[in-house]
Amino acid sequence: MVAHDARSLPLAVLLSRAPSYIVIETYDPTIEDAFSRQLVVEDRMCAVEVIDTAGQEEFSTLRNQWIRGAEAFVVVYSVTSESSLRSIEKFWQAVQDVKKNSPPCIVVGNQIDRKLQREVTEAEGAALARRYGCEHVEASAKTSQNVLYPFAHLVSDVRKRRAAQEAEIEEEETATDCGRCFIM
Repeated sequence: MVAHDARSLPLAVLLSRAPSYIVIETYDPTIEDAFSRQLVVEDRMCAVEVIDTAGQEEFSTLRNQWIRGAEAFVVVYSVTSESSLRSIEKFWQAVQDVKKNSPPCIVVGNQIDRKLQREVTEAEGAALARRYGCEHVEASAKTSQNVLYPFAHLVSDVRKRRAAQEAEIEEEETATDCGRCFIM
């Protein structure tokens, strides 16, 4: 799973610190942070591996590598920055260039605890998410509101897609099995 964050305080920071839920107020973006976390989703354990790309333009040369290896995407913008919402478009274009199908994704409007600094409405974030076929949710890494939902939602979606692919492969194998035996 790739977490792309257009601002300086990613949702992925909270997940990486769980279960203590300590949030770093000032976040120093790096080229990438990779971490994993065990989550129970739909009564089943899952190891979620997250690459936090930090959203820094100077690291865009590594972007295709991250995209290729990801099964799902958490794309984070700050509700306090209209430019962070617009930067999602560039990232999502890169995803579409690398991935031939539409991977599971969720667009997260972070920092909803900063009500007085809000520049992006929930409707604007949801409209952008719909345009790319993604889910949308607003969250606060500081207060822990909705921080696990994006990851649980994507795990569920990835599981459904994997099950559908396995069923399709099984159906193809059954269709080609004519009941013949090969004896040597």
